[in-house]
Amino acid sequence: MSEEVPAKGSILGKLMPARYVLALLGSIGMAIVYGLKVNLSVAMVAMLNHTAIRISGSGGDNDTKNAASDVEECYPPGGASNVTVIVEDGPFNWSTTLQGTLLSCYFWGYLVSQIPLAHVAENFSAKWVMLFSVAINVVCTILTPPLTKLHYGGLILMRVLEGVGGGASFPAMHVMIASWAPPTERMVMSTIIYVGTSAGTALSILLAGVLSAQWGWESVFYVMGALSCIWMLLWIILVQDNPNKQRFISAEERQMITNSLGTEEKVEHHPKVPWGKVFTSVPFWAILIAHTCNNFGWYMFLIEIPFYMKQVLKFNVASNAALSALPYFPMIIFSIILGKVLDTLQAKGKVTTTCARKTATSFCTIIPGICLLWLCFIGCRHYEAVAIMSVGIVAMGAMFSGFLSNHIDIAPNFAGTLVALTNTAATVPGIVVPLFVGFVTKGNQNIGAWRIIFGVTIALFVIEFLAFIIFGSGAEQPWNKSGESKVAVKDEKTPLKETPAKP
Repeated sequence: MSEEVPAKGSILGKLMPARYVLALLGSIGMAIVYGLKVNLSVAMVAMLNHTAIRISGSGGDNDTKNAASDVEECYPPGGASNVTVIVEDGPFNWSTTLQGTLLSCYFWGYLVSQIPLAHVAENFSAKWVMLFSVAINVVCTILTPPLTKLHYGGLILMRVLEGVGGGASFPAMHVMIASWAPPTERMVMSTIIYVGTSAGTALSILLAGVLSAQWGWESVFYVMGALSCIWMLLWIILVQDNPNKQRFISAEERQMITNSLGTEEKVEHHPKVPWGKVFTSVPFWAILIAHTCNNFGWYMFLIEIPFYMKQVLKFNVASNAALSALPYFPMIIFSIILGKVLDTLQAKGKVTTTCARKTATSFCTIIPGICLLWLCFIGCRHYEAVAIMSVGIVAMGAMFSGFLSNHIDIAPNFAGTLVALTNTAATVPGIVVPLFVGFVTKGNQNIGAWRIIFGVTIALFVIEFLAFIIFGSGAEQPWNKSGESKVAVKDEKTPLKETPAKP
């Protein structure tokens, strides 16, 4: 940690403390990363030459579809026409396999970048790692149209590089939260930051649809990339790695944060990651299992539920887009309220951090699981199904106050590395879910096939719930301090301070 800079007061004065300026800009940054991640899914509809693809792909699996014709089939809601609006053909005649490759190659970069960039964030600067995460996404997004026109290999390269940048976002923000969030505000600050992922996804779906329809597919990348440049300037000026480096902060706020975290004194060297202790830590494995299982359910709701609405419930394209994006906005409100309530209860001593994390994780497993079980039996009651899916998506927002921020509790010194490890494992469902759903529903796009999909997802929610409820913990682990493995586990309210253990 460098020498302190003079504290001149928050840039927004009493209206917003410096730590919440960080949280707000962090949330917008996560929204940019996730918005630029999903915009290709929407823009690709306008990029493809559907006529050429349909002709080249004719003579498919009609026999299989006919074999499944005796299964219950829904009709469009309210007798509405399910005939989609004819989309003007784009310039690219990409096969279905190539389309899948273009959408999934983002995760190639995402998988390999998280752990090394977490090391950079912990040992050098999380602020600049987060800036890199957004900047490389912005540059690649703006370069996507010209390079795609040259060859689809250019699009693959841009998507892989975007994945590299995206992989840096969670480790960088975990390190920032560990340095900035007082323990009694950790849940609400984490939630504010990470709900940006949902906001960015929903807004990107809506904005990309409008842009591609009005000004062509290129505008999706040019407009969204250009708007994101404003954030980079604000991030550079207004955010620093920790309160001691921040100029736009009051002396009182700086002292409050550093006292609560025990970071008043300079730390010359960041401790080395105790890999052996990490991989033998039961609370760490509880987070990893919860993160991986939950991501399967998250990608199921995020990516595949819109296909369920289209294939089974027969909603038309316009209704599908609006209904798919709608639940993410109440989810943001629910997530922030839950985080604030749990932080308040913890500050008043009503619940422990462990109890709070397990409560939030229970919300994001039990409720979505019940909703999916209900969908298995609701049949073709269209709007009841939409309401149930919406409740499940909203409840998933509890993960931000649950296991997703638990790394900071058990080892704030290595929060970036820990989330990089669990998020790397949790990236695998992002690749597996589309393949699994495609395999089960191939020529069998009916409620029966989706019951199998929902059943597998429910089973993973059960595994997540049991693993985290039994083995999860909100207490700092002894290996968080380098060379202090014999120190007893301390109460989470003073995670970085050497205080006597409570009787």
